[in-house]
Amino acid sequence: MTPILDGPTTMSSARIRLALLALALGGFGIGSTEFVAMGLLPNIAHDLLPQVYAASPDDANAQAGWIISAYALGVVVGAPTIAAVAARWPRKKLLLWLLVAFTVGTIASAVAPTFQLVMLARFVSALPHGAYFGIASLVAASLMGPGKRGRGVAFVLSGLTIANVIGVPAITWIGQHNGWRIAYLVVAAIFALTFVAVAFLVPWQAGNAKATMRTELRAFTRLQVWLALLIGAIGFGGFFAVYTYIAPIVTTVTGLPEASVPLILIVAGLGMTVGNILGGRAADHSVRNSMLLFFAILLVALAALWLTASTVVGLVVSVFVVAGACSALSPTIQTRLMDVAHDSQSIAAALNHSALNIANASGAALGGLTIAAGLGYLSPIVVGAILAVAGILLALLSFGIDRSRERRGVDTGVVHAQRPDPIPVD
Repeated sequence: MTPILDGPTTMSSARIRLALLALALGGFGIGSTEFVAMGLLPNIAHDLLPQVYAASPDDANAQAGWIISAYALGVVVGAPTIAAVAARWPRKKLLLWLLVAFTVGTIASAVAPTFQLVMLARFVSALPHGAYFGIASLVAASLMGPGKRGRGVAFVLSGLTIANVIGVPAITWIGQHNGWRIAYLVVAAIFALTFVAVAFLVPWQAGNAKATMRTELRAFTRLQVWLALLIGAIGFGGFFAVYTYIAPIVTTVTGLPEASVPLILIVAGLGMTVGNILGGRAADHSVRNSMLLFFAILLVALAALWLTASTVVGLVVSVFVVAGACSALSPTIQTRLMDVAHDSQSIAAALNHSALNIANASGAALGGLTIAAGLGYLSPIVVGAILAVAGILLALLSFGIDRSRERRGVDTGVVHAQRPDPIPVD
């Protein structure tokens, strides 16, 4: 990796890697806090909704899924708000404050005594989510250098995917044996560690001095920005419709014991890790081709899961591919947003996570509705497939508009972000 220069100061390759690892550790914490509820959903339902659970475990699990939706809605609200308001802040300073908010919010999630207060705590603790990933992605893209934006985004997201291989299964196991509240305290400790790592390892980088709330919010006036957001918000819902209810699918449909849930989560995490690597590299070559390819793979994998979830092999293979295809879509969609956002880069980088968490909320909610309606734990997979088809159609519409404008000699609005100024070592 080429060192980054700022006058006479040289940033070594080792220092760059350490800074990237510190940023990825934040992604590890976010992945843990976002996804650990999926594996502990029956435990949370049993503890916070005892009367509902005694009458109907299915209804209790479906209602507990709103905790996941509350977190997702917090991301949707926080990502554009924080990114727009704080675009001019020094990026390291902003990252540190976001990590403080994560730590405090996650502790509140662990100690809140009622279902309603836990929902509120999850909403509040999610507010920094999108802004962290957005700002961390911009810093990582700067560290990686020109022509590697997709890989820079993927490196930060790698913390999230690795969390699903190591963090989420391990913390799920801890939660199953020591209580779900202890699991969230472990996550809070990860955020505190990340604060220390970012403080010592990430170089200082100024915010965008020319950015204003008005220029950042201008992104919302562009059709292609809205289409990119809809692609993520709708198409990505297919994953969350399934992943939210993975624990009852494993135990009820496949018939495996509860102890096997962390193992299936590891399989999903491995798929995410592989998909994230492939998606980052593919996005640097062709956003259009990679997006359409991974949506097609997702649709096929969801169909396979619906047909074979009753078998262990079918469950394992299908979950791996579903998770991999969705993870590959994330850096692709984020790169698309950065391409079409012009000078609204901070909010564009954060908006991807608003879109994906609208998918999280809608997928979890729609899946819960079908379960509560008595359609069984396979019904969210059908919901996921419908959402994936909608994502493909939106992607085809967006790229079709680009081609139409190119034929007419009209500016497509796709502007590849340039490498920011060199980053000084603090």
